Amino acid sequence: MPFRTAIAAICLACLALLPVRPAEAQQPRRMSHCIAIADAAPGIEYLHRAAWTDPVPGGELRLSYLGHSMVLIQTASGLSIVTDYNGNLGATGFRPDVVTMNRAHSSHWSTDVDGIAHVLRGWSEQQFGTPADHHLTLGEVLIRNVTTDIRGPGTVEEHGNSIFVFEAEGLCVAHLGHLHQEPNDRQYAALGRVDVLMVPVDGTYTMDLGTMMRVVGRLRSSLVIPVHWFSQDRLGAFLAGMSGQFLIRRAGGSELRVSADSLPRQPTVVVLDPAPLTE
Repeated sequence: MPFRTAIAAICLACLALLPVRPAEAQQPRRMSHCIAIADAAPGIEYLHRAAWTDPVPGGELRLSYLGHSMVLIQTASGLSIVTDYNGNLGATGFRPDVVTMNRAHSSHWSTDVDGIAHVLRGWSEQQFGTPADHHLTLGEVLIRNVTTDIRGPGTVEEHGNSIFVFEAEGLCVAHLGHLHQEPNDRQYAALGRVDVLMVPVDGTYTMDLGTMMRVVGRLRSSLVIPVHWFSQDRLGAFLAGMSGQFLIRRAGGSELRVSADSLPRQPTVVVLDPAPLTE
């Protein structure tokens, strides 16, 4: 059996193992275009920055690093998503359409969700140890999750963290959340292709830097955005460790626009400076 055919079969088998909620069983889910074997398309080697209040041009996504582990993702259709939402967006009355959360620390979730249409918690609220199962279609955007375990004081909570994947404008964007362990082969397969990866690089509260860099190296995303860094020294250690495999660039701000055509030809780590939103 050809190699790509075999890998594709494994990916489809992993999909079949994922739980399906009763409401979703009544109609087929949109197939993920990220869980597929595909060659990376060549791209031009530059990124575009823009203000978060401006419309997003067609075919692009705008990413704004708000601080801690929160990234605002905006689409050309006007949809807004905040990852690892903790309620502290800045001096603004802005409410995103969608927020994702993780339970490992209070700085990754919030009860302040009034006016937010879709609140996607990375843990199950039904039963301890049961994986959360999100597969949300909003127009042309698909949001799904892959669960991993989290550590507690002397304990391990199964499926307490979610890696959220956002599929929009032909891009596969993933946020590792509060990742405490390297994904296994099944979880890597469920993630599929990741073009843009948001990765926590604190090196202590999530995973040690060596293991986190191994995850980044295996995913080999075209664009990697460090988040959850608490000092320039910690960020610098991650950048130094990745410099042999990835180009390193600083955006000189908190925002950038990216499209399938503007993905860098060589895998690149782009540092965004954290900045809360202002009107």
